[in-house]
Amino acid sequence: MTSSPSDGSFIVELRRSRITLTVPPDRTILQVVREAGIEAPSSCESGTCGTCETRVLEGVPDHFDAVLSPKDKREGKSMMICCSVSLTPKLVLDL
Repeated sequence: MTSSPSDGSFIVELRRSRITLTVPPDRTILQVVREAGIEAPSSCESGTCGTCETRVLEGVPDHFDAVLSPKDKREGKSMMICCSVSLTPKLVLDL
């Protein structure tokens, strides 16, 4: 597993939207996605409701939600983009 850049930022590729974005350490994936004009569902924005769950196509998420089970977190097939980040330099999401 490759670590994220030392500044804490990482790349998110939105596969369906054909957009690649940089997520700085002081922003969430959800915030960066919305700033780019992509609509993404959300409700609590704290990782407790599951509304922003997004399928992960590539990369390894670092989960900070209270929704996914430990097994789901290990599998890394989806993530809550309102609070979780990346353990790899790049994530590819189904957005």
